[in-house]
Amino acid sequence: MILTNYWWMLIWILGGGVLAIFVPKQQELVNGKKVERWTMPAALILILPYILWAGFRSDNFGDTGAYQRAFRECASSFGKIGNYLSTVTKDKGFYLLMALEKSILGDSYTLFFLLLAAFHLLMIMWMCRKYSEDYWFSVFLFVASTDYLSWTFNGIRQFTAVVIVYAATPFILKKKYIPSILLVLLASTMHQSALLMIPIVLMIQGKAWNKKTVFCIFASLAVLLFVDQFTNIMDSMLTETQYKNVVGDYQAWNDDGTNPLRVFVYSIPAILSLIGLKQIRAENDPIINIAAGAGAAACGLYIISAVTSGLFLGRLPIYVSVWSQCILLPWEIKHIFTERSARLMKTIAVICYCFFFYYQMHFAWKIL
Repeated sequence: MILTNYWWMLIWILGGGVLAIFVPKQQELVNGKKVERWTMPAALILILPYILWAGFRSDNFGDTGAYQRAFRECASSFGKIGNYLSTVTKDKGFYLLMALEKSILGDSYTLFFLLLAAFHLLMIMWMCRKYSEDYWFSVFLFVASTDYLSWTFNGIRQFTAVVIVYAATPFILKKKYIPSILLVLLASTMHQSALLMIPIVLMIQGKAWNKKTVFCIFASLAVLLFVDQFTNIMDSMLTETQYKNVVGDYQAWNDDGTNPLRVFVYSIPAILSLIGLKQIRAENDPIINIAAGAGAAACGLYIISAVTSGLFLGRLPIYVSVWSQCILLPWEIKHIFTERSARLMKTIAVICYCFFFYYQMHFAWKIL
């Protein structure tokens, strides 16, 4: 069950792309519109191997060893949870979740990884199936961009916070800020970085490329010009948080920022939203407006991370990039271009993302 050949991640999703032609669709109501969506069983079959691979991961992949040690050391019964949590200094919600699972289901960290992967990927499945016009393409983008491997094999504490934030999507669309912020606060107990989403939830509201969006981009460009002053400000702002040493740490580690190629790839939805702004505003679809704002936020965060820290700031765009990459990009390809051009653009996108997958896996991570 352990994934030893990472090419299988692409082989499965590309094979699913061929079979997608024959997948039955059903009509559903989304944001007041009748749309065609994959049936739930078909959507689940496509995502199921990724759940299993993430659950039965190799012991030496990324942060897996650290999470295994944390699982072995956490409380194994309800009576011990209180004392155990008193020793935890950050993100207590995640370690409470870990202790509860261990107390109920036993001391198998493989089962813990499997249940967590199911939660992560079923949330991604739900979001892509409900809001994307092309479910297969959305899942492909999540896998080929290496977000799947980055977040369900590694960084799982933060990704738990991320998918809780994405669970707030229906509330964000309806501008129900109280339940949205409550979910963000719940997510912040898993990973404190989720608090970033409170201002972003407000920023991405409204029509695509409104004044708030433009301000976000200009602020990001200002950081490029005044990066030294920005790192000083960031250092001061983080003094009383669990990230108080982050600036010194990434400078000491010679973290030279996010790879420019990754910055470009994740900026494509924002760039296309500018090109197709007329179509986006004419459609005035709430989820696409939100996703366009998210695309600008992801672009801005990646620009900042390129000149500061890829290890810290480079991890923040995931809170918005699934909206922009998996929801917005498929919509842009279908609606901005003519039907014939859209097919060509989708084919080009699939090929380019496969090359990006190879570059990231072979040259950047050296695991393929």
